[in-house]
Amino acid sequence: MGKKRIVKKAGDTGTEGQPKAALVSAKKRVESGTLYVQSTYNNTKVVLADKKGNTLAWSTSGAIGFSGAKKGTPFAAAKVGELVSTKAQAMGMKDVDVVVNGVGSGRESAIRGFLAKTINITSIRDVTSVPHNGPKPKKPRRV
Repeated sequence: MGKKRIVKKAGDTGTEGQPKAALVSAKKRVESGTLYVQSTYNNTKVVLADKKGNTLAWSTSGAIGFSGAKKGTPFAAAKVGELVSTKAQAMGMKDVDVVVNGVGSGRESAIRGFLAKTINITSIRDVTSVPHNGPKPKKPRRV
């Protein structure tokens, strides 16, 4: 039986080594948008949307290739921010508003990774919910 061989044709271009963001050709031209960063203890999600709220590009630490406890690290969050900023630059984005949600360690580093490209950040807003009183304690045990 043996292994199957893959024969490349003369016109075939090898795109295996390139990142996914470089392969995407931007059809939509957007000047400004909103960057949503959700950072938990286990993962970091970054979503780029236009002013109406329609999603244009997104990425997570797990989608890049980090697994397990490495997904929640600031390094993984910075890589996610860099990838989404590359996609935003391909769309011609000039400035973004940032909305941060969550208590993870990748909150700030995702924004710093996004800043690596030449896109201006106009405002940063934190919408992390804070509990007022917490859950109700258990009733005392009756014996």
